[in-house]
Order: sequence, then C-alpha cells, then structure tokens
Amino acid sequence: MQLRLHPVIVKLKLSPTKRLGCDLKTPNFVHLRQSGVSVLVSITEDLTQVLHWGEDLGPQADYQDYLLSTREPSAHAETDFPVEPGIWREHARAFTGAPVVVGHRSGEDFAPLFSLKDYSFSETELLVTGQDAAAGLEIETRFSFLGSGVLEISTKLLNLGATEYVLNDLANYMPLPDRAQQSMDFAGRWVKERQPVSREIQPGIVSREVREGRTGHDYTILQLAMSKGANFRSGEIWSFGLLFSGNSKHTIEQLQSGRKAISASELLLPGEVILAPLQSHQNAPVVAIYSAAGIDGISARSYGWLRARKNHPTNIRPRPLTLNVWEAVYFDHNLEKLTELAQVAKQIGVERFVLDDGWFGSRRDDTTGLGDWVISKDVWPDGLGPLIEIVKASGMEFGLWFEGEMVNPDSDLYRQHPDWILNVGERVPAVSRGQLVLDLSNPDCYKHVFDQTDAVLRDNDISYIKWDHNRPLVDPGHRSKAAVRTQTEAIYRLFAELKKKHPALEIESCASGGGRIDLGIAQVVDRFWVSDCNDALERQYIQRYTQIGIPPEMLGSHIGPTTSHTTGRTHNLAFRAVTALFGHAGLEWDITKTTPEEKVALKSWADYYKTNRGLLHSGDVVRMETDLDSTFVHGVVSKDKATALFAYVTLQAQAGSRPNSIVIDGLDPEKSYSVKAVFPAGQPVFQQRTAPGWLDGVVLTGKALSQIGLRPPILFPESALLIEIEAT
Repeated sequence: MQLRLHPVIVKLKLSPTKRLGCDLKTPNFVHLRQSGVSVLVSITEDLTQVLHWGEDLGPQADYQDYLLSTREPSAHAETDFPVEPGIWREHARAFTGAPVVVGHRSGEDFAPLFSLKDYSFSETELLVTGQDAAAGLEIETRFSFLGSGVLEISTKLLNLGATEYVLNDLANYMPLPDRAQQSMDFAGRWVKERQPVSREIQPGIVSREVREGRTGHDYTILQLAMSKGANFRSGEIWSFGLLFSGNSKHTIEQLQSGRKAISASELLLPGEVILAPLQSHQNAPVVAIYSAAGIDGISARSYGWLRARKNHPTNIRPRPLTLNVWEAVYFDHNLEKLTELAQVAKQIGVERFVLDDGWFGSRRDDTTGLGDWVISKDVWPDGLGPLIEIVKASGMEFGLWFEGEMVNPDSDLYRQHPDWILNVGERVPAVSRGQLVLDLSNPDCYKHVFDQTDAVLRDNDISYIKWDHNRPLVDPGHRSKAAVRTQTEAIYRLFAELKKKHPALEIESCASGGGRIDLGIAQVVDRFWVSDCNDALERQYIQRYTQIGIPPEMLGSHIGPTTSHTTGRTHNLAFRAVTALFGHAGLEWDITKTTPEEKVALKSWADYYKTNRGLLHSGDVVRMETDLDSTFVHGVVSKDKATALFAYVTLQAQAGSRPNSIVIDGLDPEKSYSVKAVFPAGQPVFQQRTAPGWLDGVVLTGKALSQIGLRPPILFPESALLIEIEAT
C-alpha cells in the first residue's frame, strides 16, 4: 500500500546528537490541523514527541508553553530526569513501555536510540526521520491527514548495517490523555460477529491479537479509547484501525506512571521480516480517528474519509438491490429453478442476481473442486450463458461466487500441484472445512488463480464477484518461511489486477460471512458480506457495531428466510425488511415460495429502498442511547439535516407496561419536521388496545424530538417500526 508525501513547505536538517537528561534545546513545533482535529508535535535534535492528538487547538504562533505545560516531573525511584518516550519509544531513553522497533542483529543492536536526521511538513502532513548510526538503523515516521480529520500513521525501517537485521515488530503508537479511562473493542465468532467488549483502562497492556492469517470473526475493526461515560452520542474517543488484512495486534497500554498509549501493528511471525543490508520495511499504516462527539463522531469521520475516495462504490453508482441465491438453492444448480428465481426477482425489482457456490469443476458439495475454476459441464453443459441471458433479459446484472485462495485436496489442481499450498517443511497442514490454502506468493500458483478467474470473467457477462475465504491459515509458509504478509499483499494485488482488466467489476469480500472485514481490504473491495447469519435479531447487533468503522453502503444486508437456518428463529417480514434496509440491501431467500402478499410487500420494500438509498448511503448514522437492553433506536440523517429515517427496534420484552419514549438526535433543533411511521413491507405486530397519536403524522421541531420524543406503540419483541422524518 503506497503512502504519499504532499508538497513540502519546510525542510530542516539537524546534526544528530545523543544527549539524555539535559535541557532540551529550543524545539521546533509542527501543528497539523484538519476538520476539528489537531496533532501538535515538538521536534528537537534529541527527541520528537506528540504533545497533543485531539480536538483542534486553534491557530497559535508560539507553542513553547505547551511543551512546558506537558513536561512531566521525575518521581523518586525513577530516572534523574523526566522520561519522554517520543514517537519511537526507545528503551534507551529509560522508557519501559513497549518500543516501536523490536528486533536485533544476531542478538545485537536490540536497543536503538534514534537522533533526528531531518523532517519535512505541510499543513496536513509531517515526515520525521531518525537514525542510529551505531545500530545501523534509520527510521521514518509519517503523519498524514487523509480527510475528515482521519490521521494516517506509518513507519519505515531501513537497515544501514552490513549484516541482516531481524525485525519482530514495527508498531504505530499515539499517546492517550489521562481522561481516556475506558476502552471498547470487538470480539465474535461465526454468525455472531463484532460483539462489543468494554473495559476500564488499567495498568498493563490489553492486546487484541489475530493469528489466523486473516482478519477473522473476532477481529476488531477499530479499537477505541474513551473518556469516562462516553457513548454513541457524547464523550471523547481516540481510536486506531489497522490498514491490513493479515495477522494483527491492537493494544492499549497503561504504565506504572499512569502514562497511556494506543497502538496497532501487523503481527509478524518469526523470521517473516529479515532486512538485508540497505533493505527497508514499510509497516502497515494505521488510521487514528478522534471524536469529541462520541462513537457516532468516529463513524462520521471514517465514513467521510472512505466516501471521499474516487473508487468508493457510491461515487460510481447507487448500490443495486441484490439477490444471492445461496439460501434458495445451495448446491442444487438447476436452470429451471434459477430461471424461476430470476422471474420472481424481476417482479420484485431486484437489480443484481448472484449465483453462489457449486457452478465449477466437481463442486457438488463443499468437499471437492476448489481450485478448478472452470464451469462444470455436468451442471452447466451449455455454460453459464443461458442463465446469464435470462438474468440480463430480466433487467438484472449477473454476479458469481469464487473462493480463489483455497483448494480442496479432492480437486484436479491439488492432484497436479500438491506443492502449491501454504505449508511448513514436508507436512500438510490441518484440513479445515475440507480445504487447504493456496500459496499466492508462488508466482505460478498466483497466475493459475488469476488466469482462471480472468477467463470466467472474460468469457461471460459478469460484473460482480463474491470472493469467499472460508478458513484460517495454518502453517502459512512459503518454502517453509512465514508468508502471511506476502499472502495478504498478493490478494490485494490480485483484486487490483482483476479490476484493472475488468474496470466495471465489483468485488464483495466474504470470509465465512464476516471473517475478513477490515480497513485494509476496504481499500480494494466494494462490499462486505457482514455475516452468514441472516437472522434479523442477530443482524441488529452485528450491523450496529460493524457500522462503527464501515459505512452502510459497503455492508451487505439481506432479507433472509422466515426461519433462519443459522439460529432457527422465526421473524415476520416487516422486521426482516426494516433490518435489511440499513445497509446495502438485498435478499437471500427462496422467493419462489413466497405468497402473493409477500411478493407485494417485497416489491413495496424494494421500491422504498431505491427511493431512499441516496439518504441511507450518504447521511450520518445516529445511534441513540436508550438506557434499555430491550430497544434500539438508530437511523440516518442527511448532511443538510432535511431528511432522516429511523428504526425503533424491540429486541426483547420490556419491563414497563408502556415503552420509553423514542428520542431522536442529529436534527436541526430550529427546524420543524413532519414525522410519521411508514410500513414499506407491512406492519409489525402491535400489542396494545390503543395506538399513539403520532403514527399517521405530526409536526415537531428538532429540539422537541431530542428532548420530548415520541411515545412508541407497544410491539411484540423482535419487531421494528420505521419512522420517516422530513423538514417542512
């Protein structure tokens, strides 16, 4: 992933020194500012340190007193001078926290001490270079605002020595203020991804590590440090998210001094990075996102950054309503059945038809055929052309499923090239889901995967692929050497080359559902499959927390069958439809078995999605604090605060006989709004003798909605109500 340096405004070179415990020479200050966020950095010959990362400090000419105000006293039983770790956190400075650089040269040069070599900066970017001539190392750290106040941090290490340097870790850190007292990250499993985990920040290091070779179901897209009592709508948040899809580590650290820091880095396996003389290593960048407006403020900044990219999907076209046929047919590919599905999809208003697993090689179940990306003559004697023609004639585009990084032992590819797998020595790794992992660091293997995928796309009118990744990496070795990094870089390159060859192609990232969702792969894909669980109740939680870092338009959200095949729960169509609306909406259901009434409701819902996706995929996500485990209130507010769409969700039965008010934030307090309940896919089940008076429409100010709110109807548990809000 290439990083940029903007045009330099100032460049200063200073002679390297190594003085500890003495008075600092007059420092130079760099103040980076963007969208209400400041990063203030002090630079001397001996030390570069971040004095502030947070709310904008405003314009200032003299920062000397900022340095004096933050300089720490030296306590008894500690060093004879204040310990300032600086941006590289070297142990040689008497700093006892985790350093940025961890490595050695045959046991030596394990404790570098960097002196300033030079630095350069613009209004939004700073590049600082340090050097330890004795250790033979040069380090370069870049701070760069990307837009919306999102700060990218990256570090590069250069081996200037005459021998190899073994690098074990090269991390990105930022200091946290004392008022950062709580943390939140995310755990999970298959069909229950991104469950929040909250902790008090206490002495020690909390480290969230991923060793699957991919960002798995328990990966934390962002790690949050929070002021006490911070929530979705208020409080300060400092967050880190790694732009990398392999092994990773996110930490929050508090030392015995009380000093706190947040970090993220690629988790390097033993020997994965060994720098030859004059060879450098660029670490995986991290985005540092600050908010003074709670977790929703973090989301707003992340969305603003992602949406500003030229390749962001909504900058190309509206997100098409999608039908994936997996839960309709599974491996039973039958042209007659699929034609019937396409006909019903046309009636409903579906815009994209996706054929899932089972179309290639000997793939009649999940034990065979992976690696043989050739259309099966047994299932498709005339190829995919007849189905594609039917889909296109119905006004839909066609998408196809791949799992190109994997291979079944029972496949032609594996029988021909058993040496093309990630492994260590002569042993075959443990088989998982009947699969092994192909070694994409092997040029021949990479070419096979690319060429076969390219051929299918070249010979068929396919504009979309769902790319799956159904197992973690075990023994991830290329020629017995650790290769998670090169495997990850290879999939980035493969996606980029496929898109270059097929410019209109969209790619969905899927990994047993939501097992590979991260800010790194978000740069090269257009959509994520959020979870294999289409249970609307579970999806309320999964989508809520996935959307902290990833905008809704990138998150596949489908209406599943009436009874979920992953939980066994049964939900009415109204609840499933409202839940699916708040994402990139679609269907994953045998819609040929729907009743006439359900087809009418689905058509109405599809039309509603198309009418409102501009709002849903461009506005600010608002998640209200309800103080109840039994309800969610969430929605999207347009940037001009003229329109909004909210969902009132009953997750379980409430304790009180009448529900708490729906309070809605994010609107203009001075504007008047028409407010009404809408039912694009049918009404929920009401459990009441009389209904509230506002359902058919009232006019309220934004202030009234945030302070008084709406008394909701009494709904069955696991139901939802849609609220439409428009400025009058």
